[in-house]
Amino acid sequence: MRDRKSETVAMQKYSVLMAVYIKDNPEYFAVALDSMIHQTVTPDEIVIVKDGPITEALQMVIDERKGGTVEINEVGLRENHGLGFALNKGVKACRNELIARMDADDYSVSNRCEMQLAEFEKNPALDIVGCPVKEFAGSMDNIVGERKVPLTNEEIYSFERTRDAFNHPTVIFKKSTVERAGGYSDYKKNQDSDLWIRLMNHNAVCLNLPETLVFFRFDEDTYRRRKKWNNVKTLIDIRYKAWRSGFNTLGEFLFIAAAQLGVYVMPEWFQRFIYKSFLRG
Repeated sequence: MRDRKSETVAMQKYSVLMAVYIKDNPEYFAVALDSMIHQTVTPDEIVIVKDGPITEALQMVIDERKGGTVEINEVGLRENHGLGFALNKGVKACRNELIARMDADDYSVSNRCEMQLAEFEKNPALDIVGCPVKEFAGSMDNIVGERKVPLTNEEIYSFERTRDAFNHPTVIFKKSTVERAGGYSDYKKNQDSDLWIRLMNHNAVCLNLPETLVFFRFDEDTYRRRKKWNNVKTLIDIRYKAWRSGFNTLGEFLFIAAAQLGVYVMPEWFQRFIYKSFLRG
């Protein structure tokens, strides 16, 4: 993990956007939230969207951190609507133009936001900045994989034609740019995949840093979730719309659709082999 003390002058204010729901693990949530509270460039606020009623333990994690160094703003939804709906509510609630996404079970190194904000300072035309992730199981010392991403704007646009060019929990984006692209979709899964394509259809200026600044919690259920028909159907639908919009060629769409159907029908052990061997790099 690459942490260091801040040596920068005052940067733009930014909001952190997180969503939590009843099935999230309170211990994991506390680690994720604390990692954003203790950034070397302190966030102006952390907006936490409660996607439906949450457990007392999850609420306690929030309550124990109120009144501290970072303002915590809660957005409560009466019912669970899904991540896309929750994040749209959160984006609207954020008072700053720059919004750092963070999931409820991952970990950001302490200078993550400082390094990303520095890129917006250097190039005000940027709309979104992400980075690679390292995947860990159980302890953060137990690294089981890494998902690298393309770095430059040109490489990101090319990469996104067949695979996601951003790791969702790593990005800082401009609120106005995301709202101009229509915000998150109401898909139950893979809302980020759809958003990246629509951002690029709106000529977003993109960047990924080479440093790994976020650690992603990985478990065996990840494979099972990918094999669910709703997940496969959603990804195919997203790529069909991308083809219809002119973002993908017909050949690229057919290749992606065939690959997703292959994931659905292949045995889990073979899916695991493909993912570890080809899809993490």
